[in-house]
Amino acid sequence: MKKAIKNFLKDKFLITKIRSRFNPSVQIGQRCLFLQYQKDLKNNELPAIKDTGFSVFSQFEEDGLLLFIFSVIGMDNKIFIEIGSDDGVNSNAANLFFNFDWYGLFIDGNLKSIKRGKKFFSKYPHPWFYSPKFLCSKVLKENVNDLIKNAGFQGEIGLLSIDIDGNDYWVWNALEIVQPKVVIIETHNEFGLEDIVVPYDKDYFYPGKHPDYHGASPIAMTNLAKKKGYRLVGANALGFNFIFIKNGLAETEIPEVSVASLLQHPSAKNAFKKFDAIKDWKYLRGL
Repeated sequence: MKKAIKNFLKDKFLITKIRSRFNPSVQIGQRCLFLQYQKDLKNNELPAIKDTGFSVFSQFEEDGLLLFIFSVIGMDNKIFIEIGSDDGVNSNAANLFFNFDWYGLFIDGNLKSIKRGKKFFSKYPHPWFYSPKFLCSKVLKENVNDLIKNAGFQGEIGLLSIDIDGNDYWVWNALEIVQPKVVIIETHNEFGLEDIVVPYDKDYFYPGKHPDYHGASPIAMTNLAKKKGYRLVGANALGFNFIFIKNGLAETEIPEVSVASLLQHPSAKNAFKKFDAIKDWKYLRGL
């Protein structure tokens, strides 16, 4: 009986949480915020990006950060691609889809997650736009361009999100079929201010040989972004989901920030200590 009651209360809590996301006041509030940012832009009174975060669907405060960015640079290309999306619900693109009419592609290697995502987005359909596409596949540097092209996407898009707990750096480095205006990608802040990347391993699955031995440092990821024509503008407060904007877009309004400035949260500084256990492992430096 206790277990049944516990499960009932848990299900009720989840249903209430989901329904609250679709309360009309959520969309109205964000639309008002969108217009306020545009007004602030005209009056040269924009807030700092670090003060704009909030979460509706995103795991952390990425929803607010992305809303601010697209309020400033514009939403003229409402297409997203999210690699490592899980079910697409607690994602970086769901809020844009449900509240700002975006469309796009969720890719994940977990079939159960993909099925769960399809079910959710069919149960809560967008009132006036296409449902997002879902693709179940492991994403590698060798197949990322074909996967996206075969799904029907190429050219300029609004947002690219990558979070695959492993070869994130190598997948972005190889990606050419789309040209995103904004990229949000997970870095490995356990590496601190080292300029290092874990060598590519197409067979990698998290946690691998060690749960902290994967990915690229914030410095290395930012260097890759610069090579691809992007500047670092912000991150979630915990300092691991870095956000880059294509050069030439709102450079004065949303200026470049330093890597070090985004690694000030106590959790980030504590994460630096984890590097000691794997500091002598193999890394690529100064790419």
